[in-house]
Amino acid sequence: MQSRMDSLATRLAEPDLARHGRHLTAELLLGIGDEAWLLSLHDGSLAALRRGPFLMPRSTLALRITAEGFARFAAPSPEPGWHDLLALRRQGALMVEGDTDLFFAHLLWFKGVLAHLAGHPRPAVAAAPAFGNVTVEPITGRYLRLDIAGRPHRLYVEEAGSGPPLLLLHTAGSDGRQWRDLLNDADITARFRCIAFDMPRHGKSSPPPGWEREEYRLTTAGYTGLVMTVAAALRLERPVVMGCSIGGRIVLDLAAEHPDALGGVIGLQGSAFTGRYYDLGALHHPHIHGGEACSAMVSGLVGPASPEASKWETLWHYAQGGPGIFRGDLHFYAEEGDLRPKLARIDTTRCPVALLTGEYDYSCRPEDSRATAAAIPGATLEIMPGLGHFPMSENWPALKPHLLPVLERMARA
Repeated sequence: MQSRMDSLATRLAEPDLARHGRHLTAELLLGIGDEAWLLSLHDGSLAALRRGPFLMPRSTLALRITAEGFARFAAPSPEPGWHDLLALRRQGALMVEGDTDLFFAHLLWFKGVLAHLAGHPRPAVAAAPAFGNVTVEPITGRYLRLDIAGRPHRLYVEEAGSGPPLLLLHTAGSDGRQWRDLLNDADITARFRCIAFDMPRHGKSSPPPGWEREEYRLTTAGYTGLVMTVAAALRLERPVVMGCSIGGRIVLDLAAEHPDALGGVIGLQGSAFTGRYYDLGALHHPHIHGGEACSAMVSGLVGPASPEASKWETLWHYAQGGPGIFRGDLHFYAEEGDLRPKLARIDTTRCPVALLTGEYDYSCRPEDSRATAAAIPGATLEIMPGLGHFPMSENWPALKPHLLPVLERMARA
């Protein structure tokens, strides 16, 4: 450990960490098991490093990690639930004390530092193959002008393929670009009319007039109403609805409230409830860059084996989110949207339910999906090795073999 501490100044000077820590000035107390270090930081550079023990040291911020937690995090291939800084926090193995705003404002910096101290190799950025000749993707985009909950909206929609409708719901804080690989996959689009829309205030969809005078908060009723309104506007007949994260949650409400209007629902990273495991206020804070904080928060939810280019494209979409939008979506996901009381109402003979969950998701954990599936007679569940919270955008080739049989069953239902 001390040798990695000694090389920390060199690591902090490298471009990625230098950029993420460029305004970080603090006295950082880092405790790992029984050992402690005090780092004096100035604009992300290491001005001084002292090794403990200390008697009542003064610090701006303190990170304390249990010996067991750090050992599991530092394993050559960390097991699911122990592979990221926020995963350690959810396990109770990391305590953050002092100025927590600094922690969340520079979260990618802290993640990079702990990965260095754990000896995790930095993933190589593989050179992406050139596209060669110019091609036009088979995706059509258009805008809908429609009323949602009695208010006028301009909603962006993309689609590809033909056949029975497959309506796709993106995750909290992101947009329909997450479905880019599915919309370009001829094995899917040859059998389904695949439709992805950006929720209002997300991606290329505008907020309604008057948005500047209100605080955005997504609710169960509002979300279900949105999906059914879009399905009606597009004249979709009994669509299969597939959503991820908040989308994987709301499909359960759709199955309970509108079973005969749907051909089935598929929840990627879906469960009836998760709760909060960090301060959601950090996602919309005057002293914290919202885009960088949102992408940093979800960075550890990507499966560690996912391609680097796909991972960072997924995070880029989060970095582009509007102010307070991710926080507003999580009002439904982590606070208001507890669907456990509704699960007993779901009749899978009328609306089939399938859940697919990546093993490295510590937000919607495999045990959360298992509990949800167990409460819905006839629901199916598969835990997908190696995948995280964004399977369709982080690693489409790994998701596809799990998804195709589910879509085939839904098409036959």
